[in-house]
Amino acid sequence: MRYLVAALVAGSAVLAAGHAKAAEEKMTIAVFTKNLTNPAYEAFRIAADQVAHAAGARVVHYVPKQPDNVDEQKAMVEQALKDRPDAVVFIPVDDVAMIDSVKKLNEAKIPIVLASNPLPGSFVTFVGADDFEIGYREARYLFEHLGGKGKIVVIEGTPAAPTNRERVRGYKRAFAEYPDIEVLESGVGNYQQPDAKRVMEKFLAGHTQIDAVLSANDGMALGALEALKEANRTSIVIGINGILPAVKLIETGAILASADFNMFKIGCAATRAALRHLKGEPLPEKIMLPAEIIDKTNYKAWLVPVDQRSCPKWNEIVK
Repeated sequence: MRYLVAALVAGSAVLAAGHAKAAEEKMTIAVFTKNLTNPAYEAFRIAADQVAHAAGARVVHYVPKQPDNVDEQKAMVEQALKDRPDAVVFIPVDDVAMIDSVKKLNEAKIPIVLASNPLPGSFVTFVGADDFEIGYREARYLFEHLGGKGKIVVIEGTPAAPTNRERVRGYKRAFAEYPDIEVLESGVGNYQQPDAKRVMEKFLAGHTQIDAVLSANDGMALGALEALKEANRTSIVIGINGILPAVKLIETGAILASADFNMFKIGCAATRAALRHLKGEPLPEKIMLPAEIIDKTNYKAWLVPVDQRSCPKWNEIVK
């Protein structure tokens, strides 16, 4: 398996301690992502590898075998504390459960770039996007397409994830602005395609009319489409992330749109930030990527496979 998972972590080589290594040695970046099932995190890892390779640095990936598993990520942090990477790029699986692990990394004086999900701790910078704005814009786009009225269902992500909480908060703002949008039901899809399919099957069994599905990520939108197809039903579906399978379905019209929570660009920026810190170069406190809607008017830019994309330069991300 390409990425380091729980069963392989114990075999990692112990790395030298210190803020930076001698010029002839490779800097090592430990990259923590949530799972091997979400294409968005695959994109993040590809971006980290690309940036590190270009800089002559080394990346070690820490990925739970079981998606978003707190115990596995905690164990991986313990291994990283032994391995002593030069820096950590960290996406927590839970913004509460992982606080103590972050504290241990802080106490060990290993610099951390926090990505995607905020949580308390000391970080050299945070790289992410405004999930409240993303959720709000996604919902507004759907509601405008519906003409301001219709019966919808909502598929939420992992309840513990701050990305999900902020997106749902954005949805609620949009609901308040569109009183003729009726939310029939809301369910938890855990950001996973199979879970979302099961939730959608339940929705379809309970409601004869569902005009649209508001999904908190593209993977769950794909799960909803599976359930719709098997039930021989149709509904407008919208998601978040801009992953390639969803963009291809935007091209065909099977998915209305996606909001671009661009994990590839976030991975590029987070890894560049870690390397800049190790070189003593300045960093902003936060790096926030703008929200963008991907639809029939602009989808072609997202059709390039992730492993064929090039990371933007630092000055293209941080203005």
